[in-house]
Amino acid sequence: MKIAILILYFGLLIAIGLYCRKHTTDVNGFVLGGRSVGPWLTAFAYGTSYFSAVVFVGYAGQFGWKYGIAATWAGLGNAFIGSLLAWAVLGRRTRIMTQHLNSATMPEFFGRRFSSNALKIGASIITFVFLIPYTASLYNGLSRLFGMAFSMDYTICIVLMAVLTGIYVIAGGYMATAINDFIQGVIMLFGIVAVIVAVLKSQGGFMSAYTGLAAVTDDSVAYAMPGQFASFFGPDPLNLLGVVILTSLGTWGLPQMVQKFYAIKSEDAVKKGTVISTFFALVVAGGCYFLGGFGRLFSDQIDVAANGFDSIIPTMLSGLPDILIAIVVILVLSASMSTLSSLVLASSSTITIDLIRGNFVKDMDEKKQLAYMRAFVVVFIVISAVIAIFQYRSSVTFIAQLMGVSWGALAGSFLAPFLYGLYWKRTTKAACWVSFLFSAIVMTLDAIIPIRTAFFPALLQSPINCGAFCMLAGLVIVPVVSVFTPKPDAKLVEDAFACYDVKVAVSQKRSLMD
Repeated sequence: MKIAILILYFGLLIAIGLYCRKHTTDVNGFVLGGRSVGPWLTAFAYGTSYFSAVVFVGYAGQFGWKYGIAATWAGLGNAFIGSLLAWAVLGRRTRIMTQHLNSATMPEFFGRRFSSNALKIGASIITFVFLIPYTASLYNGLSRLFGMAFSMDYTICIVLMAVLTGIYVIAGGYMATAINDFIQGVIMLFGIVAVIVAVLKSQGGFMSAYTGLAAVTDDSVAYAMPGQFASFFGPDPLNLLGVVILTSLGTWGLPQMVQKFYAIKSEDAVKKGTVISTFFALVVAGGCYFLGGFGRLFSDQIDVAANGFDSIIPTMLSGLPDILIAIVVILVLSASMSTLSSLVLASSSTITIDLIRGNFVKDMDEKKQLAYMRAFVVVFIVISAVIAIFQYRSSVTFIAQLMGVSWGALAGSFLAPFLYGLYWKRTTKAACWVSFLFSAIVMTLDAIIPIRTAFFPALLQSPINCGAFCMLAGLVIVPVVSVFTPKPDAKLVEDAFACYDVKVAVSQKRSLMD
């Protein structure tokens, strides 16, 4: 039954990829779906790119174990900061200015907004370098679930996931990814609700589970106290705040997330997408962290010291009926494949448009650009699959930890320059460079354990906290450096911001007449 469900699911993904081939005749169609994607597809594409197996298996298990039911704050932050506020602040302006500047990627936005080819190349290199470990980490959460549900070798799972994602991205581009993300998002919505109900029922219901959690104590946590894992802010609120900031504010600066706003169709789609995306994050992210918060009720079955935090969620699910386990496998596979497709599409388009075109290949028409992008989709998927298999075979664990480093480096580098670039005319090219270099260097050093231990303060020795610090630091660095560096060219700035002043006619139901 589980295998039959998987085969049907895979067949549907491939069929959608082949159906969407008509949308990939040019670069705009392949990368952005012709900038005509509606609110439901865009919102679900945003949400499914946001939440992967890293969140469901890794983060939900790890932070649920550390902070108890208070880990739900991370899910609430993802919904209201990472989704609602991100759409409200970035959605409309990103769509308007990127179309005006004719930019299809985040590095291309920086290059055109600040009239700097060097800035575009720098942003594309950072994207290339730090998206690879993030891409590889997507496979990590699947190994234990497939080991629990099937008797097949995990390597086969990696290869299947890589091949199927490659087929529908290469064939159908962004539109195939968006449609598949919608289907995968529906599975995630219903799946997480069903799993939470089943797990709590196995513990006697919510009140019984909550009472049991309140009785758990652990002297090894920062502030040992009775009922710490059932409390409002948990046993370690300061480090929990770092998790909320990294996983919520981070979406504002991740290329594969912001790029969703480039493709949205209309003003109405922005408004509807904001509501849909927030609801999706509230259910999926809130549900994942809420579920993980009850992990310590299964402590008699889990040896975290020996098997790591990734073993927590699979252990919680191991006693569920076969049909629910099949749903969980599809849920996590869906989450990972949607994020993987988004990452490889962002990576391949960035390398082709921002690095190769005009720098290494001067004459690159639409057909050649599409060929390069499809080739790089294959390259990125192969690299990520090889790294995942290497990690699985050699039991190397640091690769999984690099996900936090890559998220912090990308969002720390790009969040502030992109946000200020959309809103503030005084933002300078030099400020962008300082933000890029600061976060890329700090997060790289944080990944080197001897350097991190010797030179970083205790609070920043966690990649989570260090990534959150880089994002917040960028919001200060960019305006300060901009004030002390030469003003940008007035004509360049006015041309970029002119798009916001274009007069448009709207129906009276949208705006009252004077």
